[in-house]
Amino acid sequence: MGSATSPVPVVLRCGEVRTCLLPTSRPPTAEDTARLLSLRLGEPVQLSARPIRHALSPPLLTGVDCALPTADGTKIRAVGTVVSRASVTEGRVVQAGAFTSVPLLGPGSRRPWWHHLARPGVVEPLGKLPEPAVAQGFLTACGPEELDVGLIAEGLLTEVLGHPLLDHRPPLRTPRTRLRWVASRPADGTTAPAVRFTVAGDGLRTVELRLPAAIEPPVIAAFCADLALHDWLLTALTGLLDEAPPRGAPGEFLRTALRPAAGHLLHLWMPAARPDPRLLPLWEALERTPGFTRQWRSLAQRVRDLLVLYSLPGTGAPGGPRRTFRRPHQHRRRQ
Repeated sequence: MGSATSPVPVVLRCGEVRTCLLPTSRPPTAEDTARLLSLRLGEPVQLSARPIRHALSPPLLTGVDCALPTADGTKIRAVGTVVSRASVTEGRVVQAGAFTSVPLLGPGSRRPWWHHLARPGVVEPLGKLPEPAVAQGFLTACGPEELDVGLIAEGLLTEVLGHPLLDHRPPLRTPRTRLRWVASRPADGTTAPAVRFTVAGDGLRTVELRLPAAIEPPVIAAFCADLALHDWLLTALTGLLDEAPPRGAPGEFLRTALRPAAGHLLHLWMPAARPDPRLLPLWEALERTPGFTRQWRSLAQRVRDLLVLYSLPGTGAPGGPRRTFRRPHQHRRRQ
């Protein structure tokens, strides 16, 4: 049994995160959030209150036996398990992520399931892994017969969103995003972490990481979930401001967009709230390019400016300050 549970050295770690606004009119309490994320009987939900409220479900395992996606069409079968987890931040943003790891060399034939269950979150190739082709394959669209961790994440998100605790009356309209990530070994043998973030359009983002094999996949998955959260916040505010109406018609926009955004989103910005020190250089790189926090501050300030502008008298927006003018009282002079 000792050899059955020994760690498997991996060269490739990959995953996907789906992010959206929790569809409920009011943020759930900590107790309700724990109920929402109680996906395994007897397994506790991890709750933290500082520096920001965050709840994380217990991990789920999904068994897979399929081809790995490859950029060059190489056919390689893999067997193992994918880990998935769901989270809720500040009772407002829900995320579902799935990830797995792939070793460079696997067995020549399929092993029994107990072998794979003893190695949660590892998918073993049947033979040698074509590492660059599979890494690029995970970042591009997966075929119908290939491993697609995004579908596993989407299934978990659908399960959470179907919970009866949710009234499906969100305070504002926001998009969904998908962040697909791959972590490979540094090509030059260095240990310095590196990150490449790309907005691919249609709600898809891709992240290429260069990380030492010693960094555990759950740590990488947590970093990517945090990155996905803050990218979603930027996407939500950008989309909201792109729909800003002309000055003559601000009332509906103020009520359905600006005020809900200020009340439910602006306080959520807190990158690296629970950092792993080994991955802090990745956040530092993202703050330089594309400059996440600079973008956020600009967007948040514009929301505040529009709130003030549209609340001024004469804009036609409801709820703004009003002035009442009275005719001066005229005293009649007694003769």
